[in-house]
Amino acid sequence: METQEKFETSINKSDYKILIVDDVVSNVLLLKILLTSEQFKVCTANSGEACLEQTSAEHPDLILLDVMMPGIDGFETATLLKKNPATADIPIIFLTALNNPNDLVHGFKVGGSDFLSKPFNKDELLSRVMHQIELVAAKRLIEKQNAELRATIANRDKMYSVIAHDLRSPMASIRMVLNLVVMSVTKESVGPELFDLLDKANKESEDVHDLLDNLLKWTKSQTGRLNVVTQDLDLDDIIPGVVEIFEVIASTKNIKLTYHGCGSLVVRADNDMLKTVVRNFMSNAIKFSPDGSSVEISVTTEGDYAKVSVRDHGVGIAPERLANIFHKGETTYGTGGEEGSGLGLQLCADFARKNGGDVFVESVLGEGSVFSFTVPLKK
Repeated sequence: METQEKFETSINKSDYKILIVDDVVSNVLLLKILLTSEQFKVCTANSGEACLEQTSAEHPDLILLDVMMPGIDGFETATLLKKNPATADIPIIFLTALNNPNDLVHGFKVGGSDFLSKPFNKDELLSRVMHQIELVAAKRLIEKQNAELRATIANRDKMYSVIAHDLRSPMASIRMVLNLVVMSVTKESVGPELFDLLDKANKESEDVHDLLDNLLKWTKSQTGRLNVVTQDLDLDDIIPGVVEIFEVIASTKNIKLTYHGCGSLVVRADNDMLKTVVRNFMSNAIKFSPDGSSVEISVTTEGDYAKVSVRDHGVGIAPERLANIFHKGETTYGTGGEEGSGLGLQLCADFARKNGGDVFVESVLGEGSVFSFTVPLKK
């Protein structure tokens, strides 16, 4: 109640314009006196036709509309106002001496927000008018807040995109150099402490590069700047190449990668998006698998879809987390302390669905997980 009273007192009545429509001059004058004394702006019309013209010219915030008028009556006028997108949202209070329930029902059906019976009671009039004005004010506040929120989100996404784009290239160079260094040295040549630092830096550079890549793609996807370009793709040409790239990363944890293909299987999908989903699933599988374990990548068919699955034998996922795993976006940690943002799985779900498929997960805590996605087969 206190909040509502504060909201009421914050309304500046002079910011709101009310259109009075009645063919009886005395009614118009009475309503005009009552409303102007409350500091409302007031304009008038004496017929349905004049109401339509005044509404278009004055853009009132509320219309007090007499029902019984010569020419087009109040109900027909309201119908015409609601059909026009420019005036459809203006609330209407019908002024009427009618008390037939059918007339009241008809008034609400044609877009009326409330009724006010003739002859007018001042307190009732002001109460009903204020109620509608409060709704208008609340709607304006919500629209303003929504506009501010949209602007904030747009600025955030632009910032994400700039950060990811500007950092991605130098991070790729750092990652490549660290990969070469780690592959070129041994513990004996540089000492165990330096080797461990280089190895840690190498793994973290991989994680940061993947995060920036996902962040850039996710931002483009959310802002509608990432187009889906579908083409015929043979999974047996695509997935082995991704697996080969991850063999170096998997070898640092002595994890064996195994690919089980399904022969030549042609799907209709976006090449980059498909590879992104496979890369994220494989990266997570390696991240959450213990040293010396294995990760299996397989391709099967289910009806009109190909199904790509990545199975690990790692830490698994608690049952209460499974339902939100593809959209919660929480930070998780791998068996080697690798930090994950959760953004990759959101991206996988988004990309799979944009290509006409979906994502799935099965997991047993302490035994491992299977992440899968479907993609439509070429018809």
